[in-house]
This record gives sequence, C-alpha cells and structure tokens, in this order.
Amino acid sequence: MIGASVPGLGRGRVEAAVEAVVEEVHTSGIGSFMPCLVRSAGRVPSLGEPLLDEYLRFTAARVRPNTLSAQAFDLKVFFAVVAKPPQQVTVTDVLGFIAAQRAPRRGGNVVRLADGEAGLAASTIKRRLATVSSLFEYLFLRGICDRNPVPRSLGARHARGSGAGQGARRGAPLIRAPRKLPRVLAPGEVTALTAALRTDRDRAMVALMLHGGLRRCEVLGLRFEDVHVGDRRVFVVDGKGGHQRLVPVADLFFTTLATYLARERPKDSVDDHVFVVLKGPNRGRPLTAAGLDEILAGARGRAGLAHASCHELRHTCFTRLREAGMALEAIQAQAGHASIETTRIYLHLSNDWLAGEYQKAMAILDGWDREEP
Repeated sequence: MIGASVPGLGRGRVEAAVEAVVEEVHTSGIGSFMPCLVRSAGRVPSLGEPLLDEYLRFTAARVRPNTLSAQAFDLKVFFAVVAKPPQQVTVTDVLGFIAAQRAPRRGGNVVRLADGEAGLAASTIKRRLATVSSLFEYLFLRGICDRNPVPRSLGARHARGSGAGQGARRGAPLIRAPRKLPRVLAPGEVTALTAALRTDRDRAMVALMLHGGLRRCEVLGLRFEDVHVGDRRVFVVDGKGGHQRLVPVADLFFTTLATYLARERPKDSVDDHVFVVLKGPNRGRPLTAAGLDEILAGARGRAGLAHASCHELRHTCFTRLREAGMALEAIQAQAGHASIETTRIYLHLSNDWLAGEYQKAMAILDGWDREEP
C-alpha cells in the first residue's frame, strides 16, 4: 500500500496541494488503494511500497530535505491517481494523470487569478512528471521496468529527415509551462518596506536578501562564524543543492547587524544562529521560515504593498546589480546559480540595461541610414 499522513512538508506548494489530492483520491475510482505518506523528523519519508521507498532512500543522498519531501508527495499524488504498481504503469496512465491534474478543482468554482485556469498550474504538473520520470529511470536501470512510461514529447513536429546525418527533430513538450519574469520591487517600494520594519534584526535580515541576494533559508541558517566582518562578506554554508559560496554584502547590513547584536539579541541565548526570536516562549531560539514570513507580511501590510516576498527581495537585488553593470558571471556567483542560464533572467528584468543596449544599436542603424546615398 502506498500512503499518508503528512505532518508538514517543507515546501509551500506541496502543502497547498494537499486538498487537491484528497479530491483526486475520491474521484479516481481507487477504492481501497489509498496512498499513505509517512514522514518522521530526521528520517527518509516512506510511502509504504518497497520500490518507492527504495527510490526515496536512494535519492535522499542526492537532494535537499525539502526536495525529498516534495518528491515523496509527488509520487504519492501520482500513484493515488493511477492506482497501479510501478511495473504496470503505461504511457496511457501517464497521459491520464496529466488530464486529471488539469481537471477543475472543487467543481470548477475556484480559478487562479494569474491565468484564469481551474486546474493545477503547468509548473506544478511539470514538476510532478519530472519526479515520476526520475523514479522510472531508476527502476529501468535496475531492470525492474522495461521502459520509462513518461514520454519525453508528444511526437516530432516535423517528419524525420531522410538525408544523411538528419534525425528526428524534438517533439512538442508534454507540458508547456510559460516562463514568467519574476516580480521585483521598485525603489520607492523598497524604501516603504524597510521603513515599515520594526527591529534592527528585521532590517538586517532584509538587507541580506536585498543587498546580498541570499535566500530565505540561507538567511535563517547564518551562524556567527559565517559572518566575516573584516572582509564585509558572509559565508553561505548550506546553499541550494548543498553548494557553498562566499558573497560580499553592503556595509548597511553589518552596521544594522551590530546594532541588533548590541541592543536586541537576548544575552542569554546560547544558540549560535545569528537571527533568533526576540520575545515569547521561544525567545533566544532560531527564527523559523514561518516567523520570517510573518515579519515580512506585517511590514508589507504597514507599507501598503501588494507584494514583497523574500524571493522577490532576492530578485530585486540581482536586477539592480545587473542594471548597475555587474557582469552576468559575477551575478551567477553571487546568486549561487549552478547554470548561467538561470541568471540570464535578469537580462530581461534590467529595463535600463536593455533600453541602453537598444539605443546603442539604433544609433548605429541610424548612422547607416544617413550614409546611404
């Protein structure tokens, strides 16, 4: 039996999908085949099915805990809908799963404001298919399945070439997820947000994201030994994918940090995390992701802003650095991106840079036009 008790997975999207899965289970004719995801602190999640649990144990050494939790949940959703052991899953089952994920939720009365669709977002379906495909690649390599039932595409867009050296061209993707530009804050919004923060601790955390480009988990995981005051840098020990990096941060962070440590941080706290809870029963303990989100939500409300998430602060940092002329390779190192293709998104966000390049090109073209007889 593959199946379920989810005490709280680390990724927000995973938690948001719980109610959708309940509907899938009731509407897919599964009967007694009920998924059962069991997750215990410090242990690899279990789905109660030997092959799936072996895969999760295998992949646990390759991914971060949040990613592992998300993958376990994705597999739970898939087999709750398909209702077959892995060896019996076919391409038809996979296509049926995609259709089920695209079906309206709660009778079609709920739609996303972003695109007006009633089913799950294309990015969510695409991520779930990637997890399922990875599972079957693992089972194929072990000789348990004779093929991966998740097709790479829906057939070639053009006929197979007949000439020498010509092969089948890439087909249309199963899920076409639009690539959207991330939102950033305007200078006025940044000023309003920082003015609405109530403590130097909060201002120091926002400065790390806004001027250093750190992720939320990297800010919360910062320890005293990671702060290099003399070099004006911070050492990210446990970044995304387990990658480490040493990044410079503006003087504003170190000035605000010093004030926080001198005036606000509990003197009796024995934890070496830089940012801790200031009041209440958890005083002196490390601040949690939920705590930071609550701080930012409060400041956003007081500032009258419609949006200002931790990741948007990070996007704002790199967009402004690119607009100031920082090389894309340098931004990649600052951001901790494994591929520079991920960093290229800031070319599109940097309006001033793009406008400048366009004006240069148009000036050259205008010169050519004037030279023509």
